[in-house]
Amino acid sequence: MKKIVVFTGAGISAESGLGTFRDSGGLWDNYKIEDVATPEAFKKNPELVLEFYNIRRRQLLSSSPNSAHYALNKLQQNFNLQIITQNIDDLHERSGSNNVLHLHGELRQSMSTLDNKLYEIEGSELVLGDLCPNGSQLRPNVVWFGEAVPMMDVAIETVKTADIFIIIGTSLNVYPAASLIHYTSNSCEKYIIDPNADDYQGINVIRKKASESVPILVDQLISQNQ
Repeated sequence: MKKIVVFTGAGISAESGLGTFRDSGGLWDNYKIEDVATPEAFKKNPELVLEFYNIRRRQLLSSSPNSAHYALNKLQQNFNLQIITQNIDDLHERSGSNNVLHLHGELRQSMSTLDNKLYEIEGSELVLGDLCPNGSQLRPNVVWFGEAVPMMDVAIETVKTADIFIIIGTSLNVYPAASLIHYTSNSCEKYIIDPNADDYQGINVIRKKASESVPILVDQLISQNQ
């Protein structure tokens, strides 16, 4: 069975109404990255950081997967499918995807500031005074700017084994996508789906929205595999 590795970025979630820090007019316009998305910010003003992610969590809970998320699920029936995402939402899981690797953490999880153990967040709120069983404050399970990406090595090893590698909703100018592509084998088929993608040698570029083009590509790959 062929192995497909899909790498998704903010573009696929934006079509479900979740903004990114590169968008204008969205949530990030009201906050500076250094005030809400760094370890230093959490030490300085944990209440502000926690409320920022509570807002994002509320947005997530009111959002739903789109046609691109659902289309990827069809690949599970015909291929060995692994999804790697730099998104912290759970839209892949809610659409039915089984093998999802989150590079930047998960918004609906908290992490102990003592030992990094993870806990599910019930509802949308995580506040100052929410403690792990050992009595330490919980923080969002999100990789902040300036922190290492703990699952990056796992992602690299996964990409190395791909027969088909599909990048959705992020450009090759944005890391880690830009580095992951270099770990694919010479025989690997490569696709990038992004309205702003540049031309790249050896990569099939599809300059359309994910919700429009992912279902078409999925049907094409399944047809070719039969």
